[in-house]
Amino acid sequence: MIKGCMRLHVVANGTMTDQRYIDEVLLPHVRLFRGAVGDKCVFMDDNATCHRTLAVQDCLDSEGIQRLVCPARSPDQNPIENVWDALGRQVTGRNYPPTYKNTLIRALTEEWDKLPQQLLDKVVQKWYDVWNVASHSTVDISRTDTFL
Repeated sequence: MIKGCMRLHVVANGTMTDQRYIDEVLLPHVRLFRGAVGDKCVFMDDNATCHRTLAVQDCLDSEGIQRLVCPARSPDQNPIENVWDALGRQVTGRNYPPTYKNTLIRALTEEWDKLPQQLLDKVVQKWYDVWNVASHSTVDISRTDTFL
C-alpha cells in the first residue's frame, strides 16, 4: 500500500493455483510494484494453499520480493484478514446483494475502491505492530516504509 491500495484482482473463472497466482498476480502486479518501490517493499498475502508452494517462493525469491509471513485466519496477527472481513460486510450489506458472478465481481471491485482510508491505515499500523513483535523477522521494519 502506498497511501492506499492496489486494484483488486478477482479470479473469475476456475481455481487459483500456484502457477496462476504467479502468472496473474505476482509477475504482472507485485513484480512491477516492487520495481517501483524498491528494496523497502514487503509483500503480505494470506496463507492460501496456492500462496505457499515452492514455485511461489522461488518466484518471490527470484524477484527479490520479501514476504511477511502471518498466520491464516487470525485478524490479530494477520491484519489483511480485517480488510477481507470489511470487504465482505460491505458487499453483503448492499441494498441489492449480488446474486450472479458478474454482479459479485462488480460489487467486490466497487466496494474495494470505497474501502475507507482509516481502515487501511489501521491495517498498516497493525502490520507494523505485528512485525515489531515477530522475533523471526528477516526484514528490518524500521527501514521498511511500504508494503503490498
